[in-house]
Amino acid sequence: MTGVEAVVRGDAALLEDDLAEFLGSLTASARAATSVYDAALRRALYEPVADAVGSKVGQQALPPTPGAPGGRAPLRPSMVYWAYRNYRGFPEEAENASDFAVIRRTAVAVRILLKAAVALDDIQDGSDVRYGEPALHTTHGTPLALNTGAWLIMSALRHAADPAVVDSLVRSVGAGLTGQAVDMSSRTALTRAELMSAPRATRVDFWESTAALKTGTLFWMPLDAAVAGLRVVEDERLALDGAMRQLGLASQLFNDLTDFVPELGGANTHEDFDGLGNRVLLELLDDAPPGQDFKPYVLGHPRLERMLLALAEEAVALKRAAKDAVHGVCRSERSAGYFDVTIERKGHLIDRLLTTVRQRSGA
Repeated sequence: MTGVEAVVRGDAALLEDDLAEFLGSLTASARAATSVYDAALRRALYEPVADAVGSKVGQQALPPTPGAPGGRAPLRPSMVYWAYRNYRGFPEEAENASDFAVIRRTAVAVRILLKAAVALDDIQDGSDVRYGEPALHTTHGTPLALNTGAWLIMSALRHAADPAVVDSLVRSVGAGLTGQAVDMSSRTALTRAELMSAPRATRVDFWESTAALKTGTLFWMPLDAAVAGLRVVEDERLALDGAMRQLGLASQLFNDLTDFVPELGGANTHEDFDGLGNRVLLELLDDAPPGQDFKPYVLGHPRLERMLLALAEEAVALKRAAKDAVHGVCRSERSAGYFDVTIERKGHLIDRLLTTVRQRSGA
């Protein structure tokens, strides 16, 4: 294990400890509950919250390493901690106690918000499984899952505490909900008809605008909240915003393409054809007859393999451009290495997707 990875693991383990403390403080009184009211509160709020925040199965993580921080469990690095290491230094350097306290609270708040997004997104998409586990609304019911998601958002903003961080997180929540709304509109008759009749450039602009908000926010939120808390200069903050937008687009391309690649898509391959949010569908709509069933049309399209290859190459190019932009503001090689360890948990899958598509197409 490299020195950089040891720091990544240490920071990730600290985040897991802080998250466990958050959950522990929430459920401490519930464990001693004796009244009917207290028991109902435990079942209706505390248990769904614990299930939502504690879910880990299937997410990309650093594998356990004996003797390392958090070595007995998989760890999920945080972009929040990368920002601290980049702008305030590594453990052997002088630590800014007040800034580190802000970062610790910000990292927990970001994790809670991401879990809230999962709970709400699964309801909106009608997904019964997430990361190989039953979705929250399937185990606790839709009304409680909705309430849990809303409660988690409120709790995350309160936990963040720092006004600049809270302002950033509020903007992120608004952006994510906006993107989700437009994405859901792609399943409505009116938006579908407009997309079907629109030229390719308009369809791609629709996809990019939606993906930048819906998926890009998942990358942008942790980093922007952290640099807000650290009062990073505006020029670098904007550069990081642009890089996270590129990573969001690369990630959404990966998600869209894996619906057509059995080697990476798994059980969900060829399932997301009821909406028009998938970039592959939007690229190939020009010749689709009105009322056409999208599944046989797209899978039999003569340009499908070439389109998959072009979009896989685009995803890799976006990821590389984002990494170059972040490396441009890195204060040290160690900071760049920290970022790479953090982002390549999924980034390597984008590269693997391109390799797979090239093999399929014979390119």
